[in-house]
Amino acid sequence: MHGNAAQNTHNVVLRELLARVSAGSVLDAPCGAGHLANRMSDAGLDVIGFDIDSPVEVGKFDFRHADLSAALPMRDGAVENLVSVEGIEHLERPFEFIRECNRVLVEGGLMIMTTPNISSLRSRWRWLLTGFHNKSKYALDETNPNPLHHINMMSHHRLRYILHTNGFRMEKITTNRIKAINWLYLPLVPFVYMVSRIVIALARDDEINRPVSREILGEMMRPALLFGELMIVVARKENPSPAAATMGANQ
Repeated sequence: MHGNAAQNTHNVVLRELLARVSAGSVLDAPCGAGHLANRMSDAGLDVIGFDIDSPVEVGKFDFRHADLSAALPMRDGAVENLVSVEGIEHLERPFEFIRECNRVLVEGGLMIMTTPNISSLRSRWRWLLTGFHNKSKYALDETNPNPLHHINMMSHHRLRYILHTNGFRMEKITTNRIKAINWLYLPLVPFVYMVSRIVIALARDDEINRPVSREILGEMMRPALLFGELMIVVARKENPSPAAATMGANQ
C-alpha cells in the first residue's frame, strides 16, 4: 500500500530513514492516507502525522490537522526526524515550509523529502515540446483550486537552493524507481553534459559561483536525477534557518 505516493516511494523513504535511525521521534508532513506513518510506527519510531485532511489509516500514530502552508503547530526542536513525501510541490510557500521544518527539528536532525523529478530528461523533453513537465502534464483547473494541485514543481537546483540557504545540507539524492521508457533518453546525456559545461565556462565571474555550479552539474548527471521518477533527498539540519534565527534575536 502506498496511498497517493508514487510506486516504491514509501519503501525507499523507509529504507533511507532506518539506515540512519532506529528509534526516536519523526514528523510525517504531509502524512496523506497514513500508510507510511503506520509503517514507521511499526518500525519502532514515535510518529506524529500532519495533514490538512484526515488519514485513511489511523491508530498507530499521533495525527494532527495542520495546514503546511502555515506555521507548523509544534514547538522549536520538537522532533528528531522529519519525512515529507510529495508535499512541497503542493504548497504556496515552499521557502516558509522548509524554514518551519528547520525550526521543529533538533540540531543535526534528519529530513527526507520527495517530490516529482522535473530535472529528469524525460520531464525536460516534455517541457520542450508542450510547456508542461512530467507529473504536471496539463494546465491546472484554475476554476477549482484544491490542495492536490502541483503548484510549485521543484527542480533539483531550486530545492537545493532552498535547503542550503535555510540551514540544511543535502547528504544523498536517490529515486523511487527508473521506468524503462526513461532509458530512451540515454543518448542525450553526453550532449546535455557538454552544453552545461559550456554554459558554466562562458558565464561571467560576477554572475556565477563556478565551484557550486560544477557540484550541482555533477549531481544532476547522476542516474537518479537523469532518469528517476521522483527526486528523493536526504538532508541534515546543520544550522538554524537564517530567517528563524533573526526572528529569535528580535523577540
